[in-house]
Amino acid sequence: MPDHLLAIDQGTTSSRAIVFDRDAQPLATAQQEFAQHFPEDGWVEHDGEEIWSSTLKVCRQALENAGLKAQDIAAIGITNQRETTLLWDANSGELLHHAIVWQDRRTADYCAQLKADGHEAVVSAKTGLLIDPYFSGTKLRWLLDNVAGARERAERGELRFGTVDCFLLWRLTGGQVHRTDATNASRTLLFNIHTQQWDDELLRLFEIPASLLPEVMDSAAEFGISSPDLLGAAVPIRAIAGDQQAALIGQACFEPGMVKSTYGTGCFMVMNTGKTPVKSQNRLLTTVGYRLNGEVSYAIEGSIFVAGAAIQWLRDGLKLIQSAGDTEALAEQTGEQCGVYLVPAFTGLGAPYWDPKARGAIFGLTRDTGIGEIVTAGLQSVGFQTRDLLEAMTADGATSTAALRVDGGMVVNNWVVQALANILGVPVDRPQVTETTALGVAYLAGLQSGLFASLEDIARHWQCERHFTPQMSASQRDNLYRGWLDAVERVRRQA
Repeated sequence: MPDHLLAIDQGTTSSRAIVFDRDAQPLATAQQEFAQHFPEDGWVEHDGEEIWSSTLKVCRQALENAGLKAQDIAAIGITNQRETTLLWDANSGELLHHAIVWQDRRTADYCAQLKADGHEAVVSAKTGLLIDPYFSGTKLRWLLDNVAGARERAERGELRFGTVDCFLLWRLTGGQVHRTDATNASRTLLFNIHTQQWDDELLRLFEIPASLLPEVMDSAAEFGISSPDLLGAAVPIRAIAGDQQAALIGQACFEPGMVKSTYGTGCFMVMNTGKTPVKSQNRLLTTVGYRLNGEVSYAIEGSIFVAGAAIQWLRDGLKLIQSAGDTEALAEQTGEQCGVYLVPAFTGLGAPYWDPKARGAIFGLTRDTGIGEIVTAGLQSVGFQTRDLLEAMTADGATSTAALRVDGGMVVNNWVVQALANILGVPVDRPQVTETTALGVAYLAGLQSGLFASLEDIARHWQCERHFTPQMSASQRDNLYRGWLDAVERVRRQA
């Protein structure tokens, strides 16, 4: 019997595939970056065809790197950049427009009007979300209203909408399956997280025809079968979860109160709240953590738009470094008391500010400021933004966590993780496998395939690679954080 798992991790800046063995150990990886498109200020797009071609390429490459064939794979799992919105022809599969990325802010004025008209309370009560350009619903409405003929074709049932997971599933199954899972559906502004259904009132508000929408499944389910010509044999697709929910599972945060924070392009802190949705009073999001066997586990989430993307900007935009790996040595030399603050509001500020018009800035520059100080400020901005989220969660009544579990590409940097522990004042655990988004969806695919018996079985596989304890006094961390809050306030006043 096949006992390997193929995880597709389709992210904001790259597509990745990882092959895991039956014990959830990674055997081989393939990754490919793809282009970012910025047609106007605050707009971010991807070429959906490039998303698809890069995904297929890395799947084939990962299998080759592992020395395996498709027949050796028990199941495929898909985890994805959430909220990114695609629209395609129901018959041909042809995309009507570039994908509008979760970071995109083009619908800010529309969102402001909806809020001014008093709709946010109803939307938030049903979805757990705020009215913000971040989510898929307003992006989809923009496509229907701005792509020639799209609304008319949608009304005739000729088009399909999907987040990236749904689009990849459609392509993998040769256009036979139009499905998503509850975690991705919960990020659209169109899905009622209490009834677990697309909501007719919300569809009317956002002017979205119901025929566009996919069927919503559990996060572990029989989603479909891949076309045999793609990988060399048909493979069942048995798991889908948005990237942050997949990371929650990959970090084995199955008990209420457990928290993980993922550092990729953005930063996302998610706390498991169990079977009851908790409404935030501090502008955090209530969302579906995962849905298994029809039973929902909810979560509360804080979303930061720019984390690793700030380091990418320092590398590609300012060309201050040649690679992200250069930052650790620079920060070690510079130290945490550098006096410079970088507020990376390149596409606005996420939680808890939700300010789509804010833009980035660097404060505290002096004559002796150099590359080291600016790079260090970029790394520290991740810790400061995480503290923003932790403060909001604490204000919402979250009990202090024994340790924060972290993952994502940035946490291979020891300086970043230690600085995170310092500014938060809590221990930080880095797991043995840091690519927990892919690991989480592999766990789900394995659960559906019978390779794992239960969530408890999965939790036994989680291992801590290194435990970081705070090495800074409370007065030092609070003083640094006050400087950050002042920098954020200056940015918001300029917006």
